[in-house]
Amino acid sequence: MARDNPDPQTVNLMIVGQNGRLAYEALLFAASLRARATGPRFRLFVAEPQPGDRWDNDPRIRDADLRALLEEMDATLLPFESRHFGQSYPYGNKIEALFALPEGEPFVFFDTDTLVTGDLSDVPFDFDRPTASLRREGTWPQPELYGPGYTETWKALYDRFGLDFDSSLDLTQPDEYWRRYLYFNAGFFFFRCPRAFGQRFLDYALSIRDDTPEALVCQSLDPWLDQVALPLVIHGLGGGRDTLPKGLLDGRVTCHYRTLPLLYAREAETVVALLEEIAAPNRLKKVLKQYEPAKRMIYQGRGAKVRALFDRDDLPRREQAIRNRIKREGFWMR
Repeated sequence: MARDNPDPQTVNLMIVGQNGRLAYEALLFAASLRARATGPRFRLFVAEPQPGDRWDNDPRIRDADLRALLEEMDATLLPFESRHFGQSYPYGNKIEALFALPEGEPFVFFDTDTLVTGDLSDVPFDFDRPTASLRREGTWPQPELYGPGYTETWKALYDRFGLDFDSSLDLTQPDEYWRRYLYFNAGFFFFRCPRAFGQRFLDYALSIRDDTPEALVCQSLDPWLDQVALPLVIHGLGGGRDTLPKGLLDGRVTCHYRTLPLLYAREAETVVALLEEIAAPNRLKKVLKQYEPAKRMIYQGRGAKVRALFDRDDLPRREQAIRNRIKREGFWMR
């Protein structure tokens, strides 16, 4: 006899951790997940690139105390090989790490500079219809005066991979305005199988990098390559803009803060309170104080000074303007 309320499927969460900033951000992510998630549904994997020809130095997390804390928070350190990107394009970690996750199991990838601010069980993921973060600006492409416009640039990519360009458009937006075209921030994405998603992501990214369409000749792919390939992957796998309700990821349930100065400048009081709550235990404080931005922003009060510079109800429209104000005041850290 079937149960009326079957247990929801287990979901694998993946972030990338490596020596330096990402290791400390991984610790904050794991601590926030533990503080806000309920039940065992979500399993955390911290994907860790291994040393090899693609890295100048050993990229693994070296701090033994930090590794121990991650494991105590039920995070699984997941080694993966950098075969195509590595040091030259570390954003490619999020592509290559997908091949290390269990095949055929649903996953959600998050950028490591993210906090879990609510219960992920509240998010109605449809793992057959992927999407990604819409908290983005029109950063790519940047059309030149006499060069290809948005339509010509994006259509060249859809044509390259045999995808239907017209069905990707948001026809409520004007022609040649960036929001008309499918474009995401790669701060999160999900699908029913990491290998299927990862293989398509890898194939598209390598094709764009190694055999760039002529229409992209004036466009930079560093650091934008992952965000150029991502909408093509999502569209090709049957996803799109609106497969999640608004206000959950990049809203009530997660916060992609990008840097600690930006977190203090623009995020809600609840996010700041969560950050300072999870960073308070002495064992975490001992480790996090080795990371200069955490030491200055959280423990020495610089975050409060940054916060006082801005009105959260009247923030500058563009992130760069926020960054510039923080830099002028001498408070910027990365």
